[in-house]
Amino acid sequence: MPVFPYFKPRVGRPAAAAIALCLGLGALGSAAGQSIGTLPPEAAAVLQRERIPPEALSVVVEEVGALPVRGQPPAPRLRLQADKPVNPASLTKLLTTYAALDLLGPAWSWNTPVWINGELRDGVLDGSLIIQGRGDPKLVLERVWLLLRRVQAAGVREIRGDIVLDTDAFAPPRSAPADFDNEPLRPYNVRADALLLNQKTVIYRFTPDAVRNVARISAEPTLAGTTVQAELPMAEGPCGDWRSTVKPRFDDPAQVRFEGRYPLACGERQWPVADPAPQTYAARLLAQLWAEAGGQLRGKVRAGPAPTATPPTFQFESPPLAEVVRDINKYSNNTMAQQLFLTLGLERAGQGTPEAAREVLQRWLAERLRLDAASQQALVIDNGSGLSRDTRLPAALLARLLQSAWASPVMPDLVASLPASGTDGTLRRSQAPAGRAHLKTGSLRDVAGVAGYVLGDSGRRYLLVAIVNHPNAAAARPAFDALVQWTLRDGAMPGTP
Repeated sequence: MPVFPYFKPRVGRPAAAAIALCLGLGALGSAAGQSIGTLPPEAAAVLQRERIPPEALSVVVEEVGALPVRGQPPAPRLRLQADKPVNPASLTKLLTTYAALDLLGPAWSWNTPVWINGELRDGVLDGSLIIQGRGDPKLVLERVWLLLRRVQAAGVREIRGDIVLDTDAFAPPRSAPADFDNEPLRPYNVRADALLLNQKTVIYRFTPDAVRNVARISAEPTLAGTTVQAELPMAEGPCGDWRSTVKPRFDDPAQVRFEGRYPLACGERQWPVADPAPQTYAARLLAQLWAEAGGQLRGKVRAGPAPTATPPTFQFESPPLAEVVRDINKYSNNTMAQQLFLTLGLERAGQGTPEAAREVLQRWLAERLRLDAASQQALVIDNGSGLSRDTRLPAALLARLLQSAWASPVMPDLVASLPASGTDGTLRRSQAPAGRAHLKTGSLRDVAGVAGYVLGDSGRRYLLVAIVNHPNAAAARPAFDALVQWTLRDGAMPGTP
C-alpha cells in the first residue's frame, strides 16, 4: 500500500470552546493547573534559538503504570502547561485508534457485501453486479483486484446489466478536498467514502530513457476513460526540487498532461496524486480492472442502492483492525483515520456521520477516562484524523489516555502501531536509540507534537506528551528530540534510584 504524506493548514473555532475545555478538565488529576519540574536545558535552548516562547509548549512526562503513593497518583517527572487547551494535530489519531481497538476489538474487520444479482448462465450475468461500501479503508488496488477475481470465480465473465455502487453507509462532511489548505491534489486531503477504492489516488512514475533523452510517464492504476501523457523531455543539472520543474495539468481529468522538463539526475521517481475527479474514481477504476481481467460489461458503472430483501452473494473481508491501525499511526494516514472515525459512528451508533462518530468518541472518552459531563461537553473533537484547526485537547488528557491504554487489553496492538524510533514510520529518521521510543507524531502548519512511550535507561517506561502551538512550531522538533533523550536518561531525574 502506498504511503502518503500528511502535512496540513486553517483557522479555528471561537476561543470560548477552548476556555470551556480548560475549565472542564479540572478532574484530570491532583496536579491540574500546576507546573512540575523545569524544561531540560537542551530543549529550552532550542525554543530560545527558534524564538518559540515557553508558553507555546505543553509537556507531560510521567512513569507508566506507577502505583499510587498514600492514595495519591505519583507526581509527574515534568508537567508544564498540561491543562492548556491546544491543537494536537495528528495526535488526535491516538483517540480514534485506541477507541476503535477498545470498542471493536483488534480482530474486528470490515465486510464489503457483493451481490451477483440476476440469472447467471454460461458465464453471462443477465443482471447487475452490486457492491455496497461499508467503510473498508484497505480496499487498495490489489484488494480491489481480488474482489473482482472472487466475482469471476463465481462464474461471471460478462455482465449484461450494470456494476452498481452503494455508498450510502457514510454521510461524510460536505466539503471539497481544497477546503482545508487549497491543496486538493494532496493525497492527505482525500475525503472519506463508504466505498473508498485505492484512496482515490494515482501514482505517476517517471522513468528516464537516456538514449531518447525523455522520461517515460506511467500511471498506477490506469483508469478507464483517462489518458496520460506518455513522456516528457529531460534536462541536465541536479535533481533538486524536481516537482517544481515538472508541472502537472489536471484541468481536464480525462487528459493528464505534464509540462516542463524532468531532470536526468533524479533517476526514477514517483509522485502520488489525489485524482482530480474523485467522484468518478471508483467507477473508472472498476471499469478498467474488470476489462483488464477479461470481463465484459454491457452496461455502465453507476451509483445505486443495494438490495435489502436478499442476502449478499459473498462478503469481502478486510484485514483485521489491528493491521489497519498500524497503517494509520505508523504513517499518520489521514484518510484511513477518517474512515475509521466514521466507522465508529456506523458500528456503535448506526450512522456513519461525523456527528455520530463524535458522540461515540466523546462518550467513550468520558467512560474510559472517567471525565465528568462538563469535561466531555467541553472537548472539541472535529474529526478522527487531526486534519483540523478546530480540535482542542490538553496534554494532560493525552497523558491520561496513554496511561489508560497501557493498562488495557489492547495495549500491545496500540503500542505496536506507533512509529518506533530509528526504525519505521514517521520516526524512521529519529536519532533516539532504535526501538526505545514509540511515539505518534503530529504536524500542521503551526502545530507540532509527539505523544507515546519511552523506555528509560533504568528499565522504567515513561509516557511523553509534548505539543507546540506557534507559527514556528516546525522548528521545535529538535526540542522534542531533546525531551526524548532526557526521558531516556531517567537516571538523572529526581526520585530515580
